[in-house]
Amino acid sequence: MRLALAESEAGLGVTSPNPSVGAVVVRDGVVVGRGRTQPVGGPHAEAVALAEAGEAARGGTLYVTLEPCDHTGRTPPCTAAIINAGIARLEYAIHDPDERVSGAGERRLGAAGVEVARGDGAAESTRLLEGYLKHRRTGTPAVIVKYAASLDGRIASASGDARWVSGPEAREWVHRLRTRVDAVAVGSGTVLADDPELTARPTGIADPHQPLRVVLDARGRTPATARVLTGAGSTLVVTAESSSQAWREGIAAAGAEVLTLPVADGYVDINALLHALGERGVLTLLVEGGGTLLGTFFDQRKVDRLYAVIAPVIIGAASAPAAVSGRGAQRMADAPRLQDLTVERLGNDTVISGVPVWPGEDTSPGR
Repeated sequence: MRLALAESEAGLGVTSPNPSVGAVVVRDGVVVGRGRTQPVGGPHAEAVALAEAGEAARGGTLYVTLEPCDHTGRTPPCTAAIINAGIARLEYAIHDPDERVSGAGERRLGAAGVEVARGDGAAESTRLLEGYLKHRRTGTPAVIVKYAASLDGRIASASGDARWVSGPEAREWVHRLRTRVDAVAVGSGTVLADDPELTARPTGIADPHQPLRVVLDARGRTPATARVLTGAGSTLVVTAESSSQAWREGIAAAGAEVLTLPVADGYVDINALLHALGERGVLTLLVEGGGTLLGTFFDQRKVDRLYAVIAPVIIGAASAPAAVSGRGAQRMADAPRLQDLTVERLGNDTVISGVPVWPGEDTSPGR
């Protein structure tokens, strides 16, 4: 199962709206086939692993990170491929919550005489597939918040200078993180202050997966010359009806898609945004800033995972922007606490990650 999980992780970012599943075929203690879900329209992980194994799969064991599908979509059902290959035993990590699967795969294989076991690697697979699991249960993507801040919680100096809070190792890590998500979002304030490109540019990868770039701009402030509208990947600028029609036409002429959504408290409505992205098959959304946008996501309890890159620097100044603003918690008892905490060094910086949980909130996967 460890090898199957590695295959699943390697496919993150390129399979949506399908889950990134990993599969490994073992016969007499020897790995004879392995595979991961291919981009939309391509074969699922099980089919790839079984094709590589060929006749060696007969009588073998298939390890897979998600319950095999038992329906025909863009590809035939994986259960049929497993049965036809002569697999004797299936071990899978977690149930598929998709209503077209949800136990049907296990039942079909059991009825065909395949020995089935579930649970090995469940925690790891749940973590890897958190976007898919949430999308199938709610119709919206998992929201991952990332920011880089000083030890005193600032993301820029009082003048607005933010280059660079974090070091080169942390910036490389962010580029690799972008290759694993479906979309990355910022507010128009970040576009105006930093003019980011928001592409994935990891070292050593010639043609990395590019996430959909999303700019939230209710007032129509993004210039048509912004770098986020150029370069690799597609861009979606989300605005309100009140923005200028001429501005929207200029943004579209620059190559971006413009989407108009309702507003809430003067900003693009976050719930409407998440449902619109979910309808597009976005399973994971990385929100990178700025503080106002992050504050909105936290205030509405829409954050599923947090990555806080902390740099060993003190910025000071009351006017320096904070990593997270918004209304915030009025009492410490109301503030979210991180669970599943991890701490990792990235050069001189430290990345703290975890799952924010608010008092009284359901902590089950896909909440």
